[in-house]
Amino acid sequence: MSELPRVVVSVVAGVDGRVALSRGERLLDADADRRWRSGWPGDVEELLEAASSAVEERYRPTVVLEGSGTFVGDDAPAAACDEDDTPAEVLLADYLPKRTPKWFAVVDGRGRVDWSFFGDAQTSLLVLVCESTPLPYLARLRRDGVPYLVAGQARVDLRVALLRLREALGAQCVVSHAGGGLNGALLRAGLVDEVHVVTVPMLVGGLCTPSVADGPPLPVGGTPVRLRTVDVTVGAQGTVWAHYEVIDARG
Repeated sequence: MSELPRVVVSVVAGVDGRVALSRGERLLDADADRRWRSGWPGDVEELLEAASSAVEERYRPTVVLEGSGTFVGDDAPAAACDEDDTPAEVLLADYLPKRTPKWFAVVDGRGRVDWSFFGDAQTSLLVLVCESTPLPYLARLRRDGVPYLVAGQARVDLRVALLRLREALGAQCVVSHAGGGLNGALLRAGLVDEVHVVTVPMLVGGLCTPSVADGPPLPVGGTPVRLRTVDVTVGAQGTVWAHYEVIDARG
């Protein structure tokens, strides 16, 4: 994987591995976020900051990765966009109208997120799309000045996307703060190098509640991804920050 940027997964989870309250709620919603954080003891923020600082100091990551599921539900349709007469060959080419020191990259091959915030002078939104992304959506991104990279055909190919982030943006390290869907896809594709999990002493439970790594189960005969424990820190109120290296990415 030397040609790929290093991929670090960094998540907050309950003891049961849940990373949200339910599949139907987004933590971007103020009330859902309040209820999620209501179970946090006082040492969580300190360990989150320590985990973030450790990754920053070691790798200086320039890209944070998220999935569209952070912003919209599983059944959300493509965002409403006006038709546009820009030729398809133009729309299906990478669009990088600006450069910023850091990037907030979101995988959205179906064009579902209706963006209203595009970043600032330091960190720009960048959308990872594919050849099947609705053309009116790509045209809208261009009209709004939102950079995007095309990676894959029927869906976003995560390996190709990481290659494009390296080639087009010079990314040496990508940190995924995504939910279980994208993290699970990265894991199954053998693309994760390192994992940081801040485990909060609380339980959420629930069938289909998002977890650290979701997605299809292991195929029959498959084996778990093996990790090496690098370090474990226990906070004053029982929160645990565990740092792992992936040593065998074969699923």
